[in-house]
Amino acid sequence: MDVLFPRSCRVCDVPLEGHEPPEHLSHWLCPGCRRGLSPVEAPFCQKCGEVFDGAADSTFQCTNCAGQKFAFEFAIAGYQTTGSTLDLVHRFKYGSDLTLRAPLERMLERALRDPRLGDLDPQHWCLVPVPLHPLRERERRFNQSRELCRELAQRKDLPMLDAMKRTRSTPKQALLTRQQRLENLRGAFAVKDRFVRDDSPLRGRAVLLVDDVFTTGATTNECARVLKREAGVQKVVVISVARG
Repeated sequence: MDVLFPRSCRVCDVPLEGHEPPEHLSHWLCPGCRRGLSPVEAPFCQKCGEVFDGAADSTFQCTNCAGQKFAFEFAIAGYQTTGSTLDLVHRFKYGSDLTLRAPLERMLERALRDPRLGDLDPQHWCLVPVPLHPLRERERRFNQSRELCRELAQRKDLPMLDAMKRTRSTPKQALLTRQQRLENLRGAFAVKDRFVRDDSPLRGRAVLLVDDVFTTGATTNECARVLKREAGVQKVVVISVARG
């Protein structure tokens, strides 16, 4: 297949040598672009996963999280939103390149190494993607979080429940403060009707809430709050490809 369809780096397009399996990032990225990945490594905030330079002798919460109440237990990403990671996310999200869901899912898997997750028993844990508003999804032609979630579900044999919907369109979050984002998203999400019933497969479960990029946590916090309130979810952990 490599003879007929030579592989090239998904960031810089240089030809790739070797025959690494698709499970490895070297199947998708050249050595230079792999070096451009910045993994999320300690020390980082135990609540939001923000990475800090320097050394820390113990776990800690950053100043943005200290004293705050979140509906999710914690958030953790695979990589920081810099360099090659930023290029891949932008091509996937805004360039509608669905073929990038495979390497991005491999990067998302790194978040599952967090020891706080332990053994992800599929009888207890499930995957839920962060929803897009139908108008935004029609414009983008897919929901990037759902695509990543579907890929992860297949590789890790975890059930995926597409349980949430976005009930109203909201202004883009990029230029808003954290407080404005929280207010902007209040009431913007709901659980789909079939997951609200007493026999819902979500009730009493632990949820891995999947997103592509975690920035302030406003979106995922609102999703987690709604999942617990409307669907009886026991706990929510946010996992993402990148930490912005």
